[in-house]
Amino acid sequence: MSIQRLSLYELHEKFTAGEVTATEIVRAYGLRIGQVEPKVKAYITQTKDTAVTQAGALDASLKGWRKTLPLMGMPLAIKDNICTQGVLTTCASRMLGNFVPQYDATVIAKLRAQGYQLLGKTNLDEFAMGSSTENSAVGPSRNPWNLECVPGGSSGGSAAAVAADECAAALGSDTGGSIRQPAAFCGVVGLKPTYGRVSRYGLIAFASSLDQIGPITKDVRDAAFLLGAIAGHDPLDSTSADVPVPDYLRALKRKDLKKLKVGVPVEFFAEGLDPEVEQAVRAAIQELKALGGEVKDIQLPRTDAAVAIYYVIATAEASSNLARYDGVKFGLRAKETKDLLDLYMKTRQEGFGPEVKRRIMLGTYVLSAGYYDAYYGKAQAVRTLIRQDFDAAFQDVDLIVTPVTPTPAFKFGAKGDDPLQMYLSDIFTISANLAGVPAISLPCGFSRDGLPIGLQLIGRPFEEETLLRAAHAYEQNTQWRARKPVIR
Repeated sequence: MSIQRLSLYELHEKFTAGEVTATEIVRAYGLRIGQVEPKVKAYITQTKDTAVTQAGALDASLKGWRKTLPLMGMPLAIKDNICTQGVLTTCASRMLGNFVPQYDATVIAKLRAQGYQLLGKTNLDEFAMGSSTENSAVGPSRNPWNLECVPGGSSGGSAAAVAADECAAALGSDTGGSIRQPAAFCGVVGLKPTYGRVSRYGLIAFASSLDQIGPITKDVRDAAFLLGAIAGHDPLDSTSADVPVPDYLRALKRKDLKKLKVGVPVEFFAEGLDPEVEQAVRAAIQELKALGGEVKDIQLPRTDAAVAIYYVIATAEASSNLARYDGVKFGLRAKETKDLLDLYMKTRQEGFGPEVKRRIMLGTYVLSAGYYDAYYGKAQAVRTLIRQDFDAAFQDVDLIVTPVTPTPAFKFGAKGDDPLQMYLSDIFTISANLAGVPAISLPCGFSRDGLPIGLQLIGRPFEEETLLRAAHAYEQNTQWRARKPVIR
């Protein structure tokens, strides 16, 4: 099997055993990127030449000594809203088109300390605002399973890169489903950890109470492997939880779901769910039952309010976070301005795309005098009720299983004229962000058109081991992960 087809963990084992060098790994991925990147367009910035140089130095240092760190020599891609020291970090926006961070995000510092190899920064919807990567200032990425379809968003570039074997694994960020939805569309695994499990320091903020960094990988074992490398308390992030990080790989040793209670929320199987998606997910539920899980129907009664609540809270926080981009300190600065106010206005007009402007205006409105209590305050109150719904459900079950998306990947332009329809692409993923609980997406079937369908498992806060155990057991008893896209 070619190097690019290996999972991250398999590649790590071969590198540790001395069967392959870091230089061979990076060159193999560089070749693959050269072959398919013109079609997939997963990357904004490529750093494979630098990676080759670093890999050579690493190989020289390891001669006669093969004790390696878990991610040493491993070729990863990073979503372009995560700061990488000395490497362009644009958020797929004209506003940050020339921004080169002077520091690493905490997750990058952890990876760098282990000797990982950065292949490049991946495409996304501008400032992570979108569900298709169509909002990127550099143009959209494409779904490796069908180049006429979107890869999802906002972490569409990361998911496409993993699916197309342009990296061994990738990091994305998830505000309302932006790891899980593109993972489902591209037929890979995407994990949103519990809020606070992974440091957000160095993640360029969209909605601070919702954003979370997580892995996008080829299989569940890789997700456990990569999560273990980036999780942990960080004093630089005030929302980081000081909770011990378990051995996630050990959780995968159980091959069944005995003694696990699995809840199926009736609200997630309502009108609007594509019949092919429902059929695939219900078949997956039966497989979970066959593996020993006790399946029962549950209720999450405020699910229908989640989208509205999310788009009040997320836009309000976006309005606040993006106020810093004014042309004064960093990023784009408009030219030929009359005064300071003109500088502010022209910089933001030129720097932000339509979707970002839309969300800033919505967020500014709901935070404005006279509307704060009616909209933002009320949304936060209902958010608490949504969290309480999950708390109540987890009194009776250990896991919750749902679809990831209402439909398989859609074609470019299919929802561009109707923002509400685009927002509804995240209807099944948003609740986990509002509640701050962990969730994972993994393949559970394919549509008649050959597009992947995703299964979502949701767990209790800081119980990623249970999620990974169940996802791995399902994955090992099905063959969906064995299918690979043919990029023409």
